Amino acid sequence: MNEYLNNLNKSQLKSVVDSNGPSIVIAGAGAGKTRVLTYKIVHLISKGVNPFNILGLTFTNKAAREMKNRIEKIVGPNAKNIWMGTFHSIFAKILRYESELMGYSSNFSIYDTDDSKSLLRRIIKNLNLDIDLYKVNQVQSRISSLKNNLITVNAYNNNFDLKKQDLISKREKIGLIYETYNKECFKADAMDFDDLLLKTNELLHNYPKILHKYQMKFQHILVDEYQDTNHAQYLIIKSLASLNENLFVVGDDAQSIYSFRGANIDNILNFQKDYPDASIFKLEQNYRSTKNIVNAANSIIKNNKNQYFKNVWTDNESGEKIFVKENFNDNEEAFNVANSINSIKVQEFSPNLDFAILYRTNAQSRSIEEALNKLNLKYKIFGGLSFYSRKEIKDLMAYFKIVVNQNDEEALRRIINYPKRGIGLTTLNKLSIQANKSQKTIWNIIENIEHEKINLNSSTLNKLINFSDQIKSFKLISQTKDALETAIIISKESGVLNELKKDMTPEGINRYENIQELINGIRNFVIENKEDLNDNSKVDINSYIEEIALITDLDDFDDEENDFISLMTIHQSKGLEFENIFIVGLEENLFPSQMSMASTLDLEEERRLFYVALTRAKKRISISYALNRFRFGNMIHSEPSRFLKELDEQFIEYNSRSVSNNNFNSVIKLKKKFEKNKLKKIVLEKINYNFQGQQFEIGMKVKHPKFGIGVIFNLDGQGINKKISVKFKEFGEKTLLEQYSKLEIIN
Repeated sequence: MNEYLNNLNKSQLKSVVDSNGPSIVIAGAGAGKTRVLTYKIVHLISKGVNPFNILGLTFTNKAAREMKNRIEKIVGPNAKNIWMGTFHSIFAKILRYESELMGYSSNFSIYDTDDSKSLLRRIIKNLNLDIDLYKVNQVQSRISSLKNNLITVNAYNNNFDLKKQDLISKREKIGLIYETYNKECFKADAMDFDDLLLKTNELLHNYPKILHKYQMKFQHILVDEYQDTNHAQYLIIKSLASLNENLFVVGDDAQSIYSFRGANIDNILNFQKDYPDASIFKLEQNYRSTKNIVNAANSIIKNNKNQYFKNVWTDNESGEKIFVKENFNDNEEAFNVANSINSIKVQEFSPNLDFAILYRTNAQSRSIEEALNKLNLKYKIFGGLSFYSRKEIKDLMAYFKIVVNQNDEEALRRIINYPKRGIGLTTLNKLSIQANKSQKTIWNIIENIEHEKINLNSSTLNKLINFSDQIKSFKLISQTKDALETAIIISKESGVLNELKKDMTPEGINRYENIQELINGIRNFVIENKEDLNDNSKVDINSYIEEIALITDLDDFDDEENDFISLMTIHQSKGLEFENIFIVGLEENLFPSQMSMASTLDLEEERRLFYVALTRAKKRISISYALNRFRFGNMIHSEPSRFLKELDEQFIEYNSRSVSNNNFNSVIKLKKKFEKNKLKKIVLEKINYNFQGQQFEIGMKVKHPKFGIGVIFNLDGQGINKKISVKFKEFGEKTLLEQYSKLEIIN
């Protein structure tokens, strides 16, 4: 019965079996923390704990699903009864159960970042505030920070220091915006992402009987990535665990890198202070990386003073030393990285998925993308516009949202005139004024429009009645059909699909295909979740909306989907692993960031970030830096990062700058030109490495990934401005910049 315990090493076994009461597992990178957390839950169930009484908290839906699936394979379908999910998904579930106490309906909307910004943008405009002073991103970030620190509007208004901070920054109206924003969300029966934490804290604090109810229910609480918890999450966990104190947390202080999101490393470092009787376990055997990688990472992190000290080791092979490459500029760096990846792929027959390129800032991806394109290496950038942030997806999702919650004003404003139905901004403003005057929602006004005293012509009145009837009919459909059937009907009858079909440009076709992909996703969601329901139940559209609303940035990563090289910031790489890692831009004021120089604590977090980058690799690491880098339109001279000096030399190999022989002389000439003119702040020419090793000519037959087959009929320009004009069979004449053309010559 306990055969699963044979899959654990001694340290893992001890943490799973010998832990009672509060326990903390400090797990080094690649040491099997997910395995320990999973088997701890299995062990609890094998000892007679009811799965209904187990709460497992993670930071991504993907991690929660993987753990639940592993548990189910061992203990059977009983595992479905575990409350396992992200902090936000679990707390959203609790809030829906207790919504009446908070003044919300159980179908309240969850605003994503775009919804929040849209509402804030409207509030700032209505308050006639300077949009240059009250930038939406900054205001949203400020309110988010206040909520994550459990600072309500009243608490803010009574805090002199907080108001003084905003006064100094000339944003003294933050308090008014915050108050207005909260009122508008409440009126729309909506919570934003941060409210899910704030409202749960309020619920547990203001209603002792509710707190006791969930303390009794969650007799065992297990938390993954404890070092990433913020103040609000910390307090919720502490409250829920205070009765039984069966709290089991797993984490690695050396991988605490999210302070900018509110994560507080003190939560894990002070665990013993919170729970003096806590058991402490350390997982120090790394199963992921080679000895050279593990030892090099250790040599970096030992320079941090604020940490749990541990000795991470591995039985894996020694492996290659870490390569450190110096480059003249960022273009050369990108070329060398792309060339190295191509060489490894050819020599070892490696798929693209074996490679990841990590950088400190998203802006660094430009030159890398160009280099990969030149070698026709397929890649995917993480952290750009996510699938669910695309306009066409948000448009259709807004229809789904308004069907579930008619008071969701952001959704209503988005689709009231899409596709165009003749309800313009003037009409919407009249409805909004009437709603504010009557203390109602815009939907309340629309559904009773015939009885409202608004100056509207008969044509507009009929359009509003038709819109109201359509939404009501969609609502009735959603109450009898599952999510897939509802989505298909809405996408067709709303006119969204027909609207997208009209646009036959490549971009328009891509938008239409994205809607089809959304429908496919809903189909998969229904199939996956149908098993968890009774025979007579259905997977409704509301459950799908919540699933999407609670998706995190890492949940988009799916290494089964396609074969691509992964490009991402180091922050986005946490929790992932690859055979080969390329870390670029190891330069002072870039990595570590210039913003971290003023504080020892910030510098230590940058060092932890470098540690995370190193420990993503299984087999091989290449680190590079550029002596000169384009920043803000100018070529800036750079110094190698201090972190390179901290790497123990016995684990690294320095490579001299290397470019192809054909281009070496060009690089030398460019360097001399730069040194001669460096006082003039000139913008350097871009080196044309001719990555494809082929020259395009008029009359050549070529293939484009989107436009298909075509023939080149004109070439124009020089260097980075070189353009190729192609006549495609299906899409006609197109002119493309050579460096971005992605054209393949067909023999």
